Amino acid sequence: MALSYSDALDYLYSLINYEVQRPERYAPEVVSLERPRALLAALGNPQERYPCLHLTGTKGKGSVSAMCASVLSAAGLRVGLYSSPHLQDFRERIRLNDALIAPELLASLVERVQPYVARLAGLTWFEVVTAIAFMAFAEVSVDVAVIEVGLGGRLDATNILRAPLTTTVTSLSYDHTHLLGNTLPQIAFEKAGIFKRGVPAISAPQPLEALAVLERIAAERNAPLIVVGRDVPFEVGQGDEFGQTFRLMEGAWRGEYWTPLLGAHQALNGAVALATLEQAHKAGLPISRQAIHSGLAQVNWAGRLEVVRRAPYLLLDSAHNAASAERLRDSLQSLFLNSTERRLILIFGAFSDKDVSGMFRALLPLADQLILMQPISPRAFSTDQLAELALQAGYTGTLHSCPSAQEALARAEQLAAPSDVICATGSLSVVGELRSVLGLKPGRAAYLDERAVQLRQNRLV
Repeated sequence: MALSYSDALDYLYSLINYEVQRPERYAPEVVSLERPRALLAALGNPQERYPCLHLTGTKGKGSVSAMCASVLSAAGLRVGLYSSPHLQDFRERIRLNDALIAPELLASLVERVQPYVARLAGLTWFEVVTAIAFMAFAEVSVDVAVIEVGLGGRLDATNILRAPLTTTVTSLSYDHTHLLGNTLPQIAFEKAGIFKRGVPAISAPQPLEALAVLERIAAERNAPLIVVGRDVPFEVGQGDEFGQTFRLMEGAWRGEYWTPLLGAHQALNGAVALATLEQAHKAGLPISRQAIHSGLAQVNWAGRLEVVRRAPYLLLDSAHNAASAERLRDSLQSLFLNSTERRLILIFGAFSDKDVSGMFRALLPLADQLILMQPISPRAFSTDQLAELALQAGYTGTLHSCPSAQEALARAEQLAAPSDVICATGSLSVVGELRSVLGLKPGRAAYLDERAVQLRQNRLV
């Protein structure tokens, strides 16, 4: 009897899962490439049957990956996208031309991989899921796959890729410091671990000490390093509550572009995506200017300053470190809190390995009401712990403890006037749980169904 989808998920979640319980050390004897390399070799190395773009970074790697995949799809290619974590549905991790992997295909791949997993001791959940993603893309004969690193880069299971078309490092900041290091050079070293000999490496603008590490490792591997801002000049354009423009200043693709992803930081992500795609184009992928305009305009990436309701505004953002909270603060101030009549009601939940104090420093000065929730995870801070951290950060406003997503949303809606802004953030789990409470479709951003966004898309597609 064929394995069912639910049985397949039960099997996967029975494996060692470092997304639920982080490893104590990020070292080869704990997090190893040997296990996934052996598994994929036994499976016939499906990841070598198609070209790949490989991306890492602290912030923006998901958005850049989604932009790249969307443009490649608009170019008429059959595109696989592997990303993590998911917001609501496991199948969001493995997409084929933006469609979530079919439950039947996933179940059949899990069934095929089980005997090999049984023969290789110590394989983790992410290592097996990565192998399944590579198998899925080979199964449907993708033309290209966009592969996002899970954690770090050097020892990540995705780093068994031997010769991707490009490697990309998005913006670096402090996250997972107990594993990747507590300095930017240490974090950059781990991220630059995906650089391959002779393969173009693209980087977002970085702090000088991080950039120096990227430059050194790129030089050691004879990998041409293209730094956005330095080698690919761009300008942040106009942004509003429906999208963001940016302009490439030089090259064959110079000109203005628009994406429905909100905030000035998405202009940077867009420039990094186009710098990556330019190198992929030079390597032989057919990408036209029209595909770029169309793909950026149609990019589907939920939970990134996602407007899911208006009057009052309800925003969902996956910021989960200090740097991303600062970007969220800037976007809230410029796009939504630009009227004295608007109050901010902040829903916040976070995991215990995150810099909550740094996030609170950025966001609490804007908040008129603070609603604390506890994501469903053993790694989550309790609402009592978050309340203590908020008080330590100097918060003097009204504080509400509403552990479940349903309670937190109901309290926010009770408090909000039509002119107010409700923003939920602090963790991807917070965003995913609220999307489920709201009945939003997994893997589909709410803005894709807004008329104002559709009108702008139609002018560019």
